[in-house]
This record gives sequence, C-alpha cells and structure tokens, in this order.
Amino acid sequence: MIDQRVLPHELRIDRWADAHDAVMGIADMTVRGAPLIGVAAAYGLALAARVDATDDALRRAAEVLAATRPTAVNLVWALRRCVDSALGVSIAERPPLLRGLAEQIADEDVEQCRRIGLAGLALIEERHRRTGQPVQVMTHCNAGRLACIEYGTATAPVYLAQQAGIPVHVWVSETRPRNQGAALTAWELADRGVDHTLVVDNAAGHLLMHGSVDLVIVGADRVAANGDTANKIGTSLKAYAASVAGVGFHVALPWSTFDPSCPTGAAIPIEERDPSEVLRFHGAAVAPAATPARNWGFDVTPSAYVTSFLTPHGIVDPGEMLTVFERHHPRV
Repeated sequence: MIDQRVLPHELRIDRWADAHDAVMGIADMTVRGAPLIGVAAAYGLALAARVDATDDALRRAAEVLAATRPTAVNLVWALRRCVDSALGVSIAERPPLLRGLAEQIADEDVEQCRRIGLAGLALIEERHRRTGQPVQVMTHCNAGRLACIEYGTATAPVYLAQQAGIPVHVWVSETRPRNQGAALTAWELADRGVDHTLVVDNAAGHLLMHGSVDLVIVGADRVAANGDTANKIGTSLKAYAASVAGVGFHVALPWSTFDPSCPTGAAIPIEERDPSEVLRFHGAAVAPAATPARNWGFDVTPSAYVTSFLTPHGIVDPGEMLTVFERHHPRV
C-alpha cells in the first residue's frame, strides 16, 4: 500500500502483514478514497482469514474493519461481498478464496474507472470541439488513481483526455484540513504530466464566477438512492457556486459507491474527525489554545445541484440513478 500520509514528500510503500495492519491503515488514512478503502478492506479480511477463517471470526473481523470509516459505503459493500462468498465454502477454502476475491475487486475497480473515464471524456471532447481551447476542469479532494487502483474516478476523464491528445488543465483545491488536493491530487497529476494549478479552497467560487472553469468533476464516498451525494467536506460549496455560474457539476463513481438502501443524503452517516486536524497544520498551531474546533470529514450535495453522474454505464441523470443501477444489478 502507498502510505498517502507522507506524500508528496516521500513515496513510501507499506506492507500489511495482518488484519490489524489493515484496520490501522484505513483508520489512520494511510489509504484514502472510497474505492481504495473497499479494496483495502477486502485484503484485510483475507489477511484475517489466514489466522482464523471460522464464521464468527470472519464476522468479527468484518465488523472491526467496517467501523474504521463510516461514510464511504464501498467499505461495507466489499466486506459484505467477501463474507457472503466465504460463508458459502468450507473453512479450508476461505483464505485463498478471499485473497482471490480481493484481487478480483481490485481488477473490477480498474475497469469501472476506465469506463467512468470514457463517460467523462465525452464531456471534455464536446467542450474542446466547441471552443478549441484547453478544457478547464475543477475537482476537489483526491478522487484519482491514489484513491482507487488506476485511473481514479474524477481524474479518469482527464487521464483519457491526455491520452487522446486533448489539452486539459485541472484546478486543484487544497482540501483542508488534510490537504488531499495539495498533497495527493497535485502529486499524481504532476507525476502524469497533466497541466494543473493548485488553489486555496476559498478560490473555487471566484474561478467559477469568472468563467475560468468549464466543468467540475468530483468523486463520491456514498450516493443515496435519490442522487444526494456525500463527498469530502467543501464539495457542496463547489456545487452551489457551479449552479449559480451555470457550470456543469458532475459526480464520478463506481457502482460500489451507490447505496440503493439509503433513501436520501439525510441518512448518510457523516464522519467527524479529531479537531486537532483543524487546529494544527504540520504540527504548528493555527488558532489560540482555548479555541474549540469541529472537523466534519464530508458534506452532502443535494441531487438538485448535480448535473450528471459519470458511471461505468455512461452518463446518468440524477433522477435515473436508481433505475439504471437496478437494471444492471437486479435484485435476487
């Protein structure tokens, strides 16, 4: 696993030896990004099965892994899929089955992200045809290959556009307080040679209102059945500003991020993290010692502010998400 905590200053690879490593790696944000968290949890359960693959042990391990990050539904989705598959075979068969299933989930993520990229590429191509200018894309947090396995969700259209020779520029917001945009998105775009500019979070409205952005593409940690979208805190502000500016706001996601059992965004649990992340920056205090802080990790963008969803099955209107999901994932 790439240790995302030390980027962009160091590329460190961590090796997980047991399920405890996986639990800590997800909880302390060594790995981040909803799709990657799901894959990481699947590997964590496979590691747990090497020690004890009985029914009760697997269920306990899954419960501990599921409790690490409550907002991203990919985590529970991957664990439920793994546990259900493992309980259908003998105890001896479970460790190799779970290892293989984790690898399968990782491979599926790559293909889903590639197809998400094709959906978003159509938007970038259309904009470039109309203007003949480099396409200006704004994103938020990290929904790139670091948050997935390859391509990413929100960045997949950008990478495919680059491969197709379409000039594209990305506005990267810093994403306080963990600075995933500055540390992760900027790092991976630079690594791939994609033209980009880092801006403070508060600059998003200014850029949108001054015509500097052609489209906003963000990822998601959970999408409710009605299209309400939970993503990194600050995402909703970009959606509201994009609506006023008349700029398309698009959410890129694999189907593992869509939660048909969650009716609206009001039912999505929002993780609240340690206030010290807000009160300190690289170890230095940024507020008086007596000042309290709150630190919500995510916010919910109402579906009314989402122009479209970029999915593995193409561009989908917010009101059609549940219908399209059930068409491709029929209930048994």
